[in-house]
Amino acid sequence: MDIAVILAAGMGTRMKSSLIKVLHPILGKPMVQWSVDTAKQAGFDSVVVVGNQEDAVRTALSDSQVSFARQEIPKGTGHAVQCALEELKELKAERVLVFFGDTPLFRATTLQELKAFHVSNSFDVTFVTAEISSPGSYGRLIRDDKGKALKIVEAANATPEELAVCEINTGAAMFEMDWLAKHLPEFQTHPPNDEVYLTDALEIAAETGTAGAMIISDPREADGVNTRVDLSKATKVLQERIVDDLMLQGVTFLDPESVTVEPSVQISQDCIVDRGVVLRGKTVLEKNVYIDAYSILEDTIARLREGTKIGNRAKVGNFVEMKKTSLGDGAKASHLTYLGDATIGENANIGAGTITCNYDGFNKHQTHIGVGAFVGSNTALVAPVTIGDGALIGAGSTITQDVEKDAIGFTRSEQQSIE
Repeated sequence: MDIAVILAAGMGTRMKSSLIKVLHPILGKPMVQWSVDTAKQAGFDSVVVVGNQEDAVRTALSDSQVSFARQEIPKGTGHAVQCALEELKELKAERVLVFFGDTPLFRATTLQELKAFHVSNSFDVTFVTAEISSPGSYGRLIRDDKGKALKIVEAANATPEELAVCEINTGAAMFEMDWLAKHLPEFQTHPPNDEVYLTDALEIAAETGTAGAMIISDPREADGVNTRVDLSKATKVLQERIVDDLMLQGVTFLDPESVTVEPSVQISQDCIVDRGVVLRGKTVLEKNVYIDAYSILEDTIARLREGTKIGNRAKVGNFVEMKKTSLGDGAKASHLTYLGDATIGENANIGAGTITCNYDGFNKHQTHIGVGAFVGSNTALVAPVTIGDGALIGAGSTITQDVEKDAIGFTRSEQQSIE
């Protein structure tokens, strides 16, 4: 079994927050959830190493079918993986991927490429590296003159020649479980904090020729989130990916950079999303839906048929079907309603179960509902018919004639109680 160990124990003090870093949300889900989901898409079950705010992390991932390991005292990345060894043995792990809960930009395809590279070369240890022009404080991947990976040197310990190397360690790596179980417990600690470095694995494996390093094509994937600025940048990249994927599936975004679309949103072909739209949660847009500029939809199923217009502050609720209908500003159709070939005035209220009976078997007819009108529940409006401004229709009525302005219209037989 292939298992991903996701490191999520650190507080992340540079976020300047009382909330642990990996729980800061990105597009509607905690940062660490992105790592868990990416691992799953790549074919890996996950063991999440927790420490700070352990209960909160466990709760956030309670629906994700992950296992947990505890790192009570942070003593480096190698120590964090040591804390997961017993859980990995119980899960009968054969191959182990290690990466971080604060690197949400890794693609599933990259993790699959890592596995293929690792297996095809029969490596025991493979680190993911990237080539960047300004390596700064990143650890350097050192190779021999034949290109074989030898070791990872931290910038603080590197020679001038090693600092000139532009291939850096991203922190992600893959291991054969047998090798990891044998060697990891024997890793030495490093001063000044007596930490265990996972990067030592590369140099140890290199001694037997079973160490490798895979350079990723897009270095941005390895970008970690350490500050709120990093969080904003990561959100922008992930949002761009979501929107690009949807456009390739047949969705039109009139201003792609201005929208917010969470990954749980489903949008069908030939939908059009205007500028500034925010789509959250379990929102579903069926085919041919148009979402007007600056609309916000959360946990909404939108199936608005052709010719439908919805005004400002108007409300269309659950199980409401609309076709060739104009719903005025502030008007409400909250649930269980069919509105076809209708014009509905501002601030009108359409009760549950209302039906505009627009088709007589041969032709379609219009229904007009005035400004501020109130239509009671379970009402049938048999078109053509007009309900005047401010009119009130009693619940359970079948209206076949026009109702004047400010009048009350109802059809109801007398209630009888027979013993």
